[in-house]
Amino acid sequence: MTPTKSYKRVFISIVVLLLICFIANISLGSVFIPWLDTLSSLVGGTVEKEAWRHIIVDYRLPKALTAIIVGSGLGVSGLLMQTLFRNPLAGPFVLGISSGASLGVALLILGSAFTGVAVSSFLISKWGLVIAASLGSILVLFAVMLVSIKVRDTMAILIIGLMFGSITAAIVSVLAYFAPADQLQRYIFWGFGSLGNLSWHDVLIFSGISLLGMLLSILAIKPLNTLLLGENYARSLGLNIKTSRFLIIVATGLLAGSVTVFAGPIAFIGLAVPHLTRQLFHTSNHKTLIPAVILLGSIIMLVCDSIAQLPSSEYTLPINAITSLIGAPVVIWLLVRKRKMLF
Repeated sequence: MTPTKSYKRVFISIVVLLLICFIANISLGSVFIPWLDTLSSLVGGTVEKEAWRHIIVDYRLPKALTAIIVGSGLGVSGLLMQTLFRNPLAGPFVLGISSGASLGVALLILGSAFTGVAVSSFLISKWGLVIAASLGSILVLFAVMLVSIKVRDTMAILIIGLMFGSITAAIVSVLAYFAPADQLQRYIFWGFGSLGNLSWHDVLIFSGISLLGMLLSILAIKPLNTLLLGENYARSLGLNIKTSRFLIIVATGLLAGSVTVFAGPIAFIGLAVPHLTRQLFHTSNHKTLIPAVILLGSIIMLVCDSIAQLPSSEYTLPINAITSLIGAPVVIWLLVRKRKMLF
């Protein structure tokens, strides 16, 4: 069997699995909704209880779509970073984008004690947090892009991104030390991550930003494949390293930044999914890896969200904790196997 035919069969299997996970995610929750009623509601048919339609359309469907956007965005941005830096432990947040968003939210929440109660209650709303996280991630991304223009060594950009993360983490620690307990708790809850706080309008904006990042990632497929040969060889083939690096960083910023802004800092998905995809497809061709990462990232995020919901329970676990519990063992397993990473 040729690799192309083999890939097609794997892709078909993954798409079927994605559809199953999508329906299961919508059906499961504090109130179990039968699969047939879930399917009927999605296609506009009748359901046994009208309240189920309200639960599906207004809450569970936007949350499931958010999980798909988050999983695919983090997976692709993690793949871009691992290829750019040729480092299997590079993730979507190595550039400090998540740290910048966290700093923006920390300044808004933990620093709100100095702004007055009336102003604080107005600012610390859903869109106030979105704007603060966006400004923080944009500022850090802008700083990293300026560095990428000036610096020739790609590894230097990685180190500088980590330094930005250390600086922002230090500032957040200082703010947390002086913050009242209720504000500190609110910031900690934001750090847990959440997929269920978005309305249809929010999902539309989120998907638009992520789609733009995906399009830039697709445009970067040829440069990504060339960078696998090493920067010096890629340069000898006529690849403009600075332009390609800039394109990859912008795509990562849009994908990882939008996820942090709308869903909070979600750990390990961007690190683990690219490795799982390489193990499954045994290729380093990004023409295959990018769509595969989109599908696998979506599946894993839907599974994590289904687990976090604690089906038939009124409690919901932090999604960030579930992704870490699943992602960390995966990375450990990959390292223990000592398989050669495909870069």
